[in-house]
Amino acid sequence: MRSAPVNIKLDHTDRKILEILQSNAKITNAQLAKDISLSPAPTLERVKKLENAGIIKSYHASLDKAKIGLGVSTFVLVTLKGHNKANIELFINAIDEVSEVIECHHITGSGDFMLKIISYDIAAYQRLMLGKISEIEVVDGLQSMVILSTFKEIKVMPLGDDE
Repeated sequence: MRSAPVNIKLDHTDRKILEILQSNAKITNAQLAKDISLSPAPTLERVKKLENAGIIKSYHASLDKAKIGLGVSTFVLVTLKGHNKANIELFINAIDEVSEVIECHHITGSGDFMLKIISYDIAAYQRLMLGKISEIEVVDGLQSMVILSTFKEIKVMPLGDDE
């Protein structure tokens, strides 16, 4: 199972750094320093502190799914055969091996997990569901919801105000 995050007190400058890096992870340290009105050395030190604390988890490129041929996105509600630690761990380990599953959430309500899946087309999605997801031995039920349109997808996490 995954560990709980550690909460670290963020000041105004930390929040500004995080806001800028979420919008442009390719920014140079010199430009970041200028944008937050600090010299480069303390700016780099603050970024390293945020990385070491696990607040900044990674840097990556955001891709346009449609432009690379990933035309079908779905949410899938998964119900397990039994809601116990062994089944949950078995399911999580199996899902970790499925690259088309881009999000996996343990949830409350009528299901046990909510998956977000991307596929090239409906045929590829069907092969994935029949050949991989439904074959996970602890899966009892699946309910698919095809995403027709996405109107909001956040790129920058809301960090709130300084306390």
